[in-house]
Amino acid sequence: MPGEIARANAGGIALSQRYRATDRGNRLMPSDTGLSAQGLARDYAGRRVVDDISLSVTAGQVLGVLGPNGAGKSTTLRMLAGTLAPSVGRVMLAGHDLALAPLAAKRHLGYLPEKPPVYAELTVDEYLHFCARVHGLARKRLTRAVDAAKQDCGLEDVGRRLIGHLSKGFQQRVGIAQAIVHAPDVLILDEPTAGLDPNQLRGVRELITRIAATRSVILSSHILSEIQAVASHVLIIHQGRVVFDASMEGAADSNADIVEIQLGAPPDTKTLAALGGVTAAEPVGSNRWRLRIEAGRDIRSELASTAVQRGWQLQELTRRAPDLEERFAALTSRSATELDPGVAA
Repeated sequence: MPGEIARANAGGIALSQRYRATDRGNRLMPSDTGLSAQGLARDYAGRRVVDDISLSVTAGQVLGVLGPNGAGKSTTLRMLAGTLAPSVGRVMLAGHDLALAPLAAKRHLGYLPEKPPVYAELTVDEYLHFCARVHGLARKRLTRAVDAAKQDCGLEDVGRRLIGHLSKGFQQRVGIAQAIVHAPDVLILDEPTAGLDPNQLRGVRELITRIAATRSVILSSHILSEIQAVASHVLIIHQGRVVFDASMEGAADSNADIVEIQLGAPPDTKTLAALGGVTAAEPVGSNRWRLRIEAGRDIRSELASTAVQRGWQLQELTRRAPDLEERFAALTSRSATELDPGVAA
């Protein structure tokens, strides 16, 4: 098994007496079966690439981690999975400190890296039995655990097929199966739908939703629709920092507003963007614009009066909260200086 996934799954091996004692001393949240992280940071060559990441997820929740390419999503997930040590910060997994009791913590963890850790020359059954043994499952439980993982992932009919002969969608399913074969409490999935066609994508999405009913799931993606389809909470990372953290229901709520306006005799976009209270103006169709409004401002009456005075022939004016896509675009277009004025441009 590739080194990264082997390290993440090492917790399946039976604990020694030394780690059992350490486990007892560090079980800070004995009833918690989820994952929490506080102040995670990671430095590379003297440069901080992930800074002050804090998050939590409990059983039955799906935490979607969004961000553009290079934002620090995979680095964050590797720290949460224990395959990369944080420079600063702490991860608690099912009540165990990941740094002080790694074997105990990782017994509760399933991890799928961005590239599925599968052996193309093994059959699905051979590979899953191998993964179950790595996790330390007793022989009498092993076959039952493999059968359950195959059923959960829709792999019952391909158990004797070589993994290398499977489609990318089925290889993703095998990757997820290895992550859940030991029935972990927490599942971390890094870009599990990357490169899939629409049918494969839908199948993996349904699988994640089904698995999440009884587990804590952390799912990363740079595709908003994937997070919206399965997540109950969303975290947006930009330039290594958390810039947004909210439930999916509240993800569209904001102090800022969007005003959509249609004009029969409109000015140019620059004129609309220069109006008081408007922070940005974007054309969205024939004689239609989307205006982003300053937090706490309601400029509808003022905007209507201005349109009448200047003869713009106001035809429609609608106010609404920005949706997740608009929030994502606004947050991830900001520079490091805007995120922290103390950072040099």
